[in-house]
Amino acid sequence: MYHINSSLSVWYQCCVEILDPKLCFEKPIMISHDPPHKLCAEQNELRSEELSVFGKILSCEWQKSRNIMLLEIAIGLLVLALFLHLRPTPTAKSKALRHLPNPPSPMPRLPFVGHLHLLKGQLLHHSLITLSQRYGPLFSLYFGSMPTVVASTPDLFKLFLQTHEAASFNTRFQTSAIKRLTYDNSVAMVPFGPYWKFIRKLIMNDLLNATTVNKLRPLRSHEIRKVLRVFAQSAAAQQPLNITEELLKWTNNTISMLMLGEAEEVRDLARETVKIFGEYSLTDFIWPLKKLKFGKYEKRIDEIFNKFDPVIEKVIKKRQEIVRRRKNGEVVEGEQSGIFLDTLLEFAEDETMEIKITKEQIKGLVVDFFSAGTDSTAVATEWALAELINNPRVLQKAREEVYSVVGKDRVVDEVDTQNLPYIRAIVKETFRMHPPLPVVKRKCVEECEIEGCVIPEGALILFNVWAVGRDPKYWNKPLEFRPERFLESEAEGGVGPLDLRGQHFQLLPFGSGRRMCPGVNLSTSGMATLLASLIQCFDLQVVDTQGHILQGDDAKVSMEERAGLTVPRKHTLVCVPLAKTTLVAKLLSS
Repeated sequence: MYHINSSLSVWYQCCVEILDPKLCFEKPIMISHDPPHKLCAEQNELRSEELSVFGKILSCEWQKSRNIMLLEIAIGLLVLALFLHLRPTPTAKSKALRHLPNPPSPMPRLPFVGHLHLLKGQLLHHSLITLSQRYGPLFSLYFGSMPTVVASTPDLFKLFLQTHEAASFNTRFQTSAIKRLTYDNSVAMVPFGPYWKFIRKLIMNDLLNATTVNKLRPLRSHEIRKVLRVFAQSAAAQQPLNITEELLKWTNNTISMLMLGEAEEVRDLARETVKIFGEYSLTDFIWPLKKLKFGKYEKRIDEIFNKFDPVIEKVIKKRQEIVRRRKNGEVVEGEQSGIFLDTLLEFAEDETMEIKITKEQIKGLVVDFFSAGTDSTAVATEWALAELINNPRVLQKAREEVYSVVGKDRVVDEVDTQNLPYIRAIVKETFRMHPPLPVVKRKCVEECEIEGCVIPEGALILFNVWAVGRDPKYWNKPLEFRPERFLESEAEGGVGPLDLRGQHFQLLPFGSGRRMCPGVNLSTSGMATLLASLIQCFDLQVVDTQGHILQGDDAKVSMEERAGLTVPRKHTLVCVPLAKTTLVAKLLSS
């Protein structure tokens, strides 16, 4: 700093002399016959040269000083990181729990990143399996500066999600993308409290009650018929069909119509939103970065929000006008009645409601329905079709059941699935092997004891549902796709009639407890109906990258996974549908 100050002093003196013309004559000058103004000009020129030299000196000194300053900052941050890293793991706040250890944890824990380096190279659920084999079914990590606890057995799931849920684990972890794009009003993510209870009750009693669901059954059937027609057109032309894309269209269109009454404008934006919900940024886990908003991730969040918000605003205004006209006794031709958004708008205007619903909360619920209902159902249905292609015995048995119950003269309807137990078993087996959320996340809001270890307040809790679904301790031949296990007793090698509603902790595709997905029935019935319809009407012929149909053992599809909000197949499912009944011709003419 001394060098900078001395240079600045010289710089100041030069500037003063140049700017004040009187100083030209205050200093001694050599005797000359030149006029005074010429001498002053020469001295000004000399001062300019001196100024240039001093400027270079100052620039050099400033560069050195800046480097020293950056080095000092870096050293300071390193010292802080080492202090945080080397300090003892904090004990429990409560004296009653202070004697308990934390769950076992890998060493070393790196500064800033914690144990994130241990998760590189694999999908999260696979990395957690590797770590649990070494550290046990209950262990802890640090995701950056965030304490994280991992559970990997049904007994642990029950302790977290049933025994201690109400007091300690009733809240979910949300990323910065989820918080922003749901207007910080996601019913799936908001802390447990009066608002969450109110909205949850509203969803179950008014949006997803039996009357409303039955009323909208024709709409769901219409969307399934649209999918079947696309398959029929591809079969007639003997052209490859991108099934992955068609399934995403089906779920997006269905949710769009149920929620908003329209599909086209929202569909592509909903996909972008769901995609970024499955991504993470270091800013979500490293505390010095949490308040900083920079990088591609944050920029994409802003871009998606700025595109999505005006579209949702436009749809809401349209539905508000429709609701107003209906209240005035008008018949609005061509507009579906009873959709979810209309119900929410009516509640927002009801002054007798115990909690006033705002427009932002309605927008958050719209995004909730899309993120929960589109990607997960489409991905699960694709996994089911892939398993059926690779297991022709299961496919044939399912087709025989459909033909015996429904026949070949009409397309399977949603109500038929109650009489198709093997189809429902296929759905369960798919969710066992390919759960939509392979790792369920919660947040600890109050420290507690689990299995002799303290679970710290604020910790992220990870439940490796994918690992349990393939664990031979709980499933006979777990890597085999065998739907019969859900129709057989334990004595026969099965597990009996387990359901998907979160009460059987070895099978939690939709979570468990208060935070379990409320749309489980809607999702499973839609998936079962479409699967049964496709099995009834088509065979799926696998093609290579050139579009040629494969035969024999080559006619298998890859079961590799890729990352996402859910865990989809790594490769797009492309097949040539082959018509199995005369129903296909009827679909083309309808």
